[in-house]
Amino acid sequence: MAQLLERSQILLIKLILLVPVALLLLTIAGMVWRSTSPVEAGVAVDQPIPFSHKHHVGDDGIDCRYCHTSVETTAAAGMPSTSICLSCHAELFRDAPALAPLHASLRDGKPIRWNRVYDLPDFVFFNHSVHIGKGVSCLSCHGRVDQMPVLVRHEALDMQWCLDCHRDPFRRVGDPKKATSMHALPPIDAAERDHLLRMLKLEDRQRLTDCSTCHR
Repeated sequence: MAQLLERSQILLIKLILLVPVALLLLTIAGMVWRSTSPVEAGVAVDQPIPFSHKHHVGDDGIDCRYCHTSVETTAAAGMPSTSICLSCHAELFRDAPALAPLHASLRDGKPIRWNRVYDLPDFVFFNHSVHIGKGVSCLSCHGRVDQMPVLVRHEALDMQWCLDCHRDPFRRVGDPKKATSMHALPPIDAAERDHLLRMLKLEDRQRLTDCSTCHR
């Protein structure tokens, strides 16, 4: 029986069939790459202005919300604006060489471009306001930033780490009014716990672990 297709045609068909497979593999590789943060846990990131959380938070007692102004109201915590920094440094250490970019930002009208330490992939949705509103403390994810002269990533924030919390959120939630505290809160008794859980109105486990909760 005569061959229906030439060898070159067979090769072309094989190549065409391989294209979807190649695209799928590239997509998976891209997702893996994007889900692996360029910032590893415990590694410092260069910033345009040296900033010590240990000094500002630990020594001076500045609340997280003073600089991260939208952490309670929006998905993003917000980064300190030039005006926030100048609320102190218009006078304090005004002529320090390290603060030259701050004054240049004011002069040129260009915001300071801080480099992200916590940078989630584009396909992951995270809402700071929801977590703060449920009493998940800042230190649960960011660690004791009040003891960090240079901010480093405290947790890897991989999918399994997030799911461990979503499967058993009762270990992490607390009083929302104390969510920005840098100190571990004392344990509460059963009655206080039940009252807290009624107040927080947490979603059920199925909803908390549903793919669409974080991937939108």
